[in-house]
Amino acid sequence: MLSKPTLVLGVIGADIHNVGITILASALRAASFNVVSLGILVSQEEFVRAAVETAAHAILVSSLYGHGELDCPGLREKCIEAGLGDILLYVGGNIVVGKQEWGPVAAKFKAMGYDRVYPPGTTPQRVIEDLKTDLSARIEAGP
Repeated sequence: MLSKPTLVLGVIGADIHNVGITILASALRAASFNVVSLGILVSQEEFVRAAVETAAHAILVSSLYGHGELDCPGLREKCIEAGLGDILLYVGGNIVVGKQEWGPVAAKFKAMGYDRVYPPGTTPQRVIEDLKTDLSARIEAGP
């Protein structure tokens, strides 16, 4: 794995729930990631701009207010337009309104271009393990 990969994370759209992203940022820093936390109310353009400016290896999107279906489509395309087509995209939290079966929800977000889709209650350790796995796989695959 890279010595200290850079991650951009934030809460997308009009969502103001910051507890989860604060906990995740702290855990990621403790796991030796360089974390650029954009906080709350983050637009897709802000995620992409920060990823370009920091040469980030991944963008982690959080949403708790349930409107991920509205806020998240198009981020992969914006990354591609900015030259970040291969950046890892993770999304997690309460990303849909109401209680829905997780399989179709995850499939919907993967179809949007997200590499990993996490349900509510996912531990930071799981995200850290997935990042290490995904980043190592990218290094082994080479350019």
